[in-house]
Amino acid sequence: MWEGYKKGFKAYLQLEKSLSENSVNAYVHDIEKLTQFLSLNHIEKNPEGLDLDQLEDFLQWINELGMTPSSQSRIISGLRSFYKYCLQENISKKDPTALLETPKLAKKLPDVLSFNEIEKIIDSIDVSTPEGARNKAIIETLYSCGLRVSELVNLKLTCLYFDLGFIRIIGKGDKERLVPVGSSAIKFIQLYIENIRVHLPVIPGNEDVVFLNRRGKKLSRVMIFLIIKDLAKKASIIKNISPHTFRHSFATHLVEGGADLRAVQEMLGHESITTTEIYTHLDREYLRDTLHQFHPAFK
Repeated sequence: MWEGYKKGFKAYLQLEKSLSENSVNAYVHDIEKLTQFLSLNHIEKNPEGLDLDQLEDFLQWINELGMTPSSQSRIISGLRSFYKYCLQENISKKDPTALLETPKLAKKLPDVLSFNEIEKIIDSIDVSTPEGARNKAIIETLYSCGLRVSELVNLKLTCLYFDLGFIRIIGKGDKERLVPVGSSAIKFIQLYIENIRVHLPVIPGNEDVVFLNRRGKKLSRVMIFLIIKDLAKKASIIKNISPHTFRHSFATHLVEGGADLRAVQEMLGHESITTTEIYTHLDREYLRDTLHQFHPAFK
């Protein structure tokens, strides 16, 4: 299915972009890596059908293969060129590469916020408005639990175990894990649910979703991205910030504080965890104690 797209893309690079043979081959090879990833994961979609989540999974895959940040940046550039071609040829009406984040070439990790910077962002939120109260709960949850943005927008009311101090997360590959949640995050989630969400006209199919827009529908990943960009601007934070920044900050602050790497990996969902074997090597009390000892928001 993709052979025709690759041939057309190669002709586009040669004839319209007038790139050198080496550059053309490199770009085409990058698309071949994408199709290899799709094949390995049994994803049978054309360019129009791929979304940001799947492209980010692809980038995570090449990162785990050991590719350098510069190689990853080149592949992202190739993906963007490919979708520029797809848009021009009406192969796709959307460009899922628009919000792809290019890895920092001079750093091993993206920008990390200090605890003071996170407090500045939280303090910049106007909680007197319904959206502000919701957004404060969102930021507290992202930082307190180290969630992926997809895990945040899909968080369910039935997955909140506040009496136990945990939330249940359905991560990549539908793998489940329990994540300790701090008292501050619990407080603001409950305030949002009891005072804001309860008054929303929930659209059918969204009854169990925690965070909703004003129309009663699940928030999109892009909306979370825009909310965070706006809050960073209000807080005068000049770093390149995305939802994933809070996940990186969560992990970095724990590790810098001396937390066990295995515990951090478990909380981030980097291990295979099922509902019956919540954590493979750690019990829930140890995970909660780790956060209370090392995470600034729990102190």
